[in-house]
Amino acid sequence: MGSKKAVTIVKIGGNIIDDASELKQFLSDFSKIEEYKVLVHGGGKSATKMAESIGLVPEMIDGRRITDVAMLDVVVMIYAGQINKNVVAQLQASNTNAIGFSGADGNLIQSEKRNHPTINYGFVGDVQKINTALLETLISNNIVPVFCAITHDKKGQLLNTNADTIASELAISLSEVFEVTLNYCFEKPGVLYDAEDNSSVIEKMNQELYAKLKTEKAIQSGMIPKLDNCFNSLTRGVQKIKIGHHKMLRDDKSICTSIELSKN
Repeated sequence: MGSKKAVTIVKIGGNIIDDASELKQFLSDFSKIEEYKVLVHGGGKSATKMAESIGLVPEMIDGRRITDVAMLDVVVMIYAGQINKNVVAQLQASNTNAIGFSGADGNLIQSEKRNHPTINYGFVGDVQKINTALLETLISNNIVPVFCAITHDKKGQLLNTNADTIASELAISLSEVFEVTLNYCFEKPGVLYDAEDNSSVIEKMNQELYAKLKTEKAIQSGMIPKLDNCFNSLTRGVQKIKIGHHKMLRDDKSICTSIELSKN
């Protein structure tokens, strides 16, 4: 373990993607991470705005987007195009040599179309395979991969894929060759006891507390997939996971939520 080099994976989402000044500050913080790093970004509200502007009605079920053919065109255009290339350009301005990727590029993230027993999610992908060897080569040559939330099925089909899950699967894959820290950054200071009170940060979250809060319905539905990904990552080799505002990247003492496995 001690011989492994460190890599930090950061997933950025929420309202930060939609706020130009917040995004600029985040990318400045991210650029200052000295160890190897990988960025994964969501799409913010841009895809919804674009869809509505051309007469599409976005459909969500439990916080997950239904992606028909028309909506897939929109999310590919916004996620893999506008947002991804804007982020890469800003990182280059901060002297961070980044390359933007979808999962199709270099066959880096292969997924399969979701097959749900009762819900047709459309062109939504579940990650099956990471091209760890190519990813390791890129990172070891000081390339900073910037992933959008688009993958592919290796049969020519692009798929809309949850960005939190992409970050988790990349972290698990890279933990085979690096010591991995995974950070989920958004506009809140961490996981909150009270979603309306930013001072109610849960500073340490373990499996027992998570189960208790879910039973009490104290965890919002949108946070559940994120936390499920966190615990899955920890059980599969990721060393350290934090959730909070991006200022935690530049300040180790910044309040945030550290995710831990259950204490025996």
